[in-house]
Amino acid sequence: MAAGQQTASGAQPPATLDALIPESALENPEDWAAQGTASSDEVEAPELQEPVLDPVFEENGPFDIDEALDEGDVDVPEELAVDPDRPSFADFDAPTLIDLPDLIEVEVSDELILAFPADNALFPEQDQFITRFSALSAIENLDSGDITVPQLAARARSDEELLDDVLRTYGYYDGEVIRQLSGGRRGLADETGQGAEGSVDQDPKVRFDVLPGERYSFGAINLGEFDELPQEERAPLLEAFGIQPGDPLYADDIVSGARTLRVALGENGYPFGELSEPQLLIDHSREEGDLSLDVEPGGKFTFGAVTSDDPRFLSGRHLSRIARFEPGDLYKTSLQADLRRAILATGLVSSVVITPREVTPPEGDDLGEVALDVDIERAPLRTISGAVGYGTEDGIKVEAAWEHRNLFPPEGALRLRGILGTREQLASVTFRRNNFRGRDQVLTLDAFASDIETEAVDARTIAFRGAYERVSNLLFQKPLSWQLGGEVLYTDERTRTGNRDVFSPRQEYLIGSVFGSATIDASDDLLDPSSGFRVTGFAAPEVSRSLGQEAYYLRARVDGSYYQSVGNTVLAGRVAVASIVGADAFEIAPSRRLYSGGGGSVRGYGFQAIGPRNEFGEALGGGSLAEFALEARIQTGLLNGAVEVVPFVDAGTISRRARPDFEVFRIGAGIGARYKTSFGPIRVDVGVPVNPGEFDAPVVVYVSLGQAF
Repeated sequence: MAAGQQTASGAQPPATLDALIPESALENPEDWAAQGTASSDEVEAPELQEPVLDPVFEENGPFDIDEALDEGDVDVPEELAVDPDRPSFADFDAPTLIDLPDLIEVEVSDELILAFPADNALFPEQDQFITRFSALSAIENLDSGDITVPQLAARARSDEELLDDVLRTYGYYDGEVIRQLSGGRRGLADETGQGAEGSVDQDPKVRFDVLPGERYSFGAINLGEFDELPQEERAPLLEAFGIQPGDPLYADDIVSGARTLRVALGENGYPFGELSEPQLLIDHSREEGDLSLDVEPGGKFTFGAVTSDDPRFLSGRHLSRIARFEPGDLYKTSLQADLRRAILATGLVSSVVITPREVTPPEGDDLGEVALDVDIERAPLRTISGAVGYGTEDGIKVEAAWEHRNLFPPEGALRLRGILGTREQLASVTFRRNNFRGRDQVLTLDAFASDIETEAVDARTIAFRGAYERVSNLLFQKPLSWQLGGEVLYTDERTRTGNRDVFSPRQEYLIGSVFGSATIDASDDLLDPSSGFRVTGFAAPEVSRSLGQEAYYLRARVDGSYYQSVGNTVLAGRVAVASIVGADAFEIAPSRRLYSGGGGSVRGYGFQAIGPRNEFGEALGGGSLAEFALEARIQTGLLNGAVEVVPFVDAGTISRRARPDFEVFRIGAGIGARYKTSFGPIRVDVGVPVNPGEFDAPVVVYVSLGQAF
């Protein structure tokens, strides 16, 4: 037929869409739109025209295929021979339908539902999968407010790709994710508040059916040059790597395995070991992944010398004392990192970079040697500090100090300190050398003059004191720490009475002492222990001369504390006993006698407020002490668990004799709060005396850093 592009009425159609719009619509669009469209009765039916035939068809008539074949106008193809090796359709088995497992739904949010196989054995990683996906889901990170279908659909496509990626992370490389979108945007309400016609009352939701399939396993594992190491050297490194053929093909295991292998190389004498990026080849026919991780060990080494780029400030010899290794020890990355932390802990440097440098290469069975080059940047060394405060025990106090932390290198500090207050005046000069002849060993020389008033003693003292100690610190909490030292002091003292208008006579003492202490620490934290115990023993033989008489005696003390966690509570207990043997209490200077009471002793009483008194109210001190404390450190959950509530009960006694007689026995009780910080808990305790004496306050408040014990 040759009707061409004409319409049924014979008219040519418009060439553009603009031609369909009449002039009246352009002049007045609203009136034109209001006219509507004509009804079917008003529309004139088009005239049907006879079809115009092709002239060739009209002349020759219809085409006859049989006639054409008989006349030979069409070539007939040759019949194909049958291939005997080619299977026929009858040889193929009919396809079988895949049985999908039963699914259970997990509602992740109002807009997102995940469906997993009901049989957990088909996908044992389901819980971890949900957690990981939810943290990265685009749908989960939608802004608050109404969600439209286009928004949800776009994010659903992104989440579908994410689900595929997470499946592969857990070794499911044949998994399928089926996305379903349901619901729609809510219709707009009309003036009556009812939904407009055609509105949808269901919020849009997305459901993903997660069909994990078979979990792949690790196939061949190629570690490059690492495989050439001797078996005895390779074994601990392979154990650290932790991946073997046949293990589930978890991508996280590849990342963690490479990381632990890199650490293990450094911990087994390989400072220059390098690892390439891991490559994974998936073989779907075997349902396995072959892992290639090129490991270049780089030779095995021992420690050599430690060198400093600023030897006049911190010499290499001094840094070698700080290190926890000796030349010839097997190289370990952890020991190198420990040295860096120890140098930073001196407070003398702001940055430290330690670089291993090959000195002697390994040859045959002989290990190589590396030196550690230490590059440091000096920190500000001078400090000026000051404080103004008031305490019920100390009164008003103003304190100032100046310090140079490396005036006498290496680590020789000089500190000048002064206190001016209503109950204490002090001036002191202190020399302190940290890491003296060994790590965390401190030499301290201190000279001071003081005038101090406490609840029990008024003492004016000039003293010189020296101590050599091994300290425990936050960087390295030691199971055993100790202190040895001696002191010589001149003191002019008197006991204080409860009546401030009555003063006892002063008495001068010249005292010499040597002392030592040791602490066994089996607790789990230096500032805030929750389990374990601590025991400290102290002994100080002394000689005292006063009024032409000499006295020889031994001051001894033992403190023990124990900590036990019970649920969200830490139960803590403390016992302390002390005694002065060899002299009567009245022969000993009041400041050297034993007293009890205060924030670190028996809470609810003032500092040194517990003990026997004479008829004038003088605190006489004693020759023996016994203290007991019990508290419960209860976590509240406030501020992410940083706040604890601590009820406590303390008790103590002071006796004039060398053995406790419990004639003066005081009990205190109260409640406190702890706020945990990175540098230890801040402590506030409010205590009341249960059986107060005549001179005891009704309430005592203590504020300090760290637990009470």
